[in-house]
Amino acid sequence: MSSVEEPGAPEAPPYVPGHGLLAGRSAVVTAAAGTGIGGATARRFLEEGADVVLGDAHERRLKETVAALAAEFGARRVTGTPCDVTDEDQVTALLGLAETRHGRLDVLVNNAGLGGTCELTEMTDEQWHAVLDTTLTGTFRCTRAALRRMKAAGRGGAVVNNSSVLGWRAQRGQAHYAAAKAGVMALTRCAAVEAAAYGVRVNAVAPSLATHPHLEKVTTPDVLADLTRREAFGRAAAPWEVANVIVFLASDYASYMTGETVSVSSRRA
Repeated sequence: MSSVEEPGAPEAPPYVPGHGLLAGRSAVVTAAAGTGIGGATARRFLEEGADVVLGDAHERRLKETVAALAAEFGARRVTGTPCDVTDEDQVTALLGLAETRHGRLDVLVNNAGLGGTCELTEMTDEQWHAVLDTTLTGTFRCTRAALRRMKAAGRGGAVVNNSSVLGWRAQRGQAHYAAAKAGVMALTRCAAVEAAAYGVRVNAVAPSLATHPHLEKVTTPDVLADLTRREAFGRAAAPWEVANVIVFLASDYASYMTGETVSVSSRRA
């Protein structure tokens, strides 16, 4: 009997060009510096016609990212300001910048989050609180500030939160992160019910594995290799593949979606 070889893992598809899905919109993206999902989302939004304000706690990376995008898309369309989402004043300044710079706030992408790996029995209160305050409470702070502005403006809008499949699934060493991301899903649902009254949609994405250089700082190569093997496609997502779904949720193509968490994953059931 001849053996049958399984096909190799497919490569990432070609990069999808913009189609003007967010033309005329003003958007804020948190944790948008660098090469991760936030940076990819900022680029995709610009390619889709939006004006974008970037926030990030890493000032050097933020300046470099803004400079690179401004050189490509024009300084009028992209700017940024340092923002630690655990600081209420910085959150207020970030969202206010979108209004003063572009005259309106149409979209907020809550991408800021803090990870790490630690067994529950070894986890300190400080580690727990640090992850929850950035990942869950930071999303709450930014969402609250955005919804206040969107409600007052009366033009509707969209909020897209970055959750994770760990909000549904278990993984060793991730109790704090999984709890925070499950909380983001619940926050998304509750905020959506409240915001629907003034025409604002609130949804979330839940990626499984999107690799970028900064991910290696919070996990190990062995863990990344194991997670990659579990993906049905045999590869991790490129950050822009997650950003594409964020674009969809921010656009009018998702006009009848709110309170949903969309899995961006090829992980086997």
